[in-house]
Amino acid sequence: MKCEHGELPYRIGDKWTAHVLRGLHGGRRRFTELRAEMPVVTAKVLTETLRAMEREGTVTRTEYDENPPRVEYELTEQGRKLLGLLDLCCEWARENLVKT
Repeated sequence: MKCEHGELPYRIGDKWTAHVLRGLHGGRRRFTELRAEMPVVTAKVLTETLRAMEREGTVTRTEYDENPPRVEYELTEQGRKLLGLLDLCCEWARENLVKT
């Protein structure tokens, strides 16, 4: 089955989505922990990326009723599957695009 242009299932080509996937591969993380690994991304762009990923079902956001407030992000099962696809893409790129 062929995907039409408007039906592409995920925007994996987004500049920061892959970075967020990698940042969450080890488990639940706070916003500041994610941002520390991506110092060139602005807080606004990281927030927008996380919100989009949450809407798409690849990330969950958990708020804790604490003072100060704490929010953590984690990959869903769908997000972990997408991480596997990202690994395949990276492997393909190493084999086909990176010349030594």
